[in-house]
Amino acid sequence: MFLLNPPNVRDFDTFARMPDKFRRAGVRSSWADANRGGVPIDSFLEGPVFDLAGNLYVTDIPFGRIFRIDPHGEWDLIVEYDGEPNGMKFIDEQSIVIADYKNGLMRLDLSRGKVEPLLTRRTSERFKGVNDLIFDRAGNLYFSDQGQTGLHDPTGRVYRLCVDGRLECLLDNVPSPNGVALSPDEKILYVAVTRGNAVWRAPLLANGGTSKVGQFFSSYGPSGPDGLAVDIDGRLLVANPGLGYAWILNSRAEPDLILRTSAGASLTNIAFGGPARNVLYATESASGTILQASLDVAGLPLARPPHHFAKI
Repeated sequence: MFLLNPPNVRDFDTFARMPDKFRRAGVRSSWADANRGGVPIDSFLEGPVFDLAGNLYVTDIPFGRIFRIDPHGEWDLIVEYDGEPNGMKFIDEQSIVIADYKNGLMRLDLSRGKVEPLLTRRTSERFKGVNDLIFDRAGNLYFSDQGQTGLHDPTGRVYRLCVDGRLECLLDNVPSPNGVALSPDEKILYVAVTRGNAVWRAPLLANGGTSKVGQFFSSYGPSGPDGLAVDIDGRLLVANPGLGYAWILNSRAEPDLILRTSAGASLTNIAFGGPARNVLYATESASGTILQASLDVAGLPLARPPHHFAKI
């Protein structure tokens, strides 16, 4: 990548590390067999999202666990169930929708500590393996269906689950759709295309469809863009696990800043937190570490759906 003005480069700080009591050292899992070359791993963190009290929630994909980390870095196991939870977003303060690779869209009721199905099939067929998700301000839910797709099989899909229950397929030709994010005016949907080492830009039309989808950003290395976020200036933040980077990209997809980690080799996802929402938190999955970096620009507030979404 050739840059006329090389970006600033900073290192993440460590916020919290998964306590040893929660690590499953040497335990094999079917998810790791398929996605980590069969190498046993003690955890694989993903899906960071904050509640209004400042607690951070993260998933542990291979062992079906969801943790809450308080502002002081203390960990609590909220639930363990038969699933492979990845991305998460709050519906309200007592419920979270989960993109579960194994089961589809699930809903966690925090008051009961119970995970239940929300949407597990499309026209009686299972999803390939849902990955990440985001709400718009109207309450529609965008989510990626990645599975094992890639350049050899560019059939990954991106869906919109509407507030009235309709499920619309916006894209069906993506080689590994992963993180999703919306521009501040919600006219653009960004899609991380991990195995294509890119981020796609999908204009959302007034009639509900999309057109003139293009490649916004090109990366490099062994594993491409993963989790996404947007700040209030409209800059796109991209977690890049193969490089251990978080890119902060301006409107021309030029890096304003690169945040690096030395904690491990799999920086998978990002979320804004802190009282002013100007601290970027990242899951470093290979080491079971949560990273943080204070920024000058706050993150775009995450939308939440109307209350009746929880009853779909």
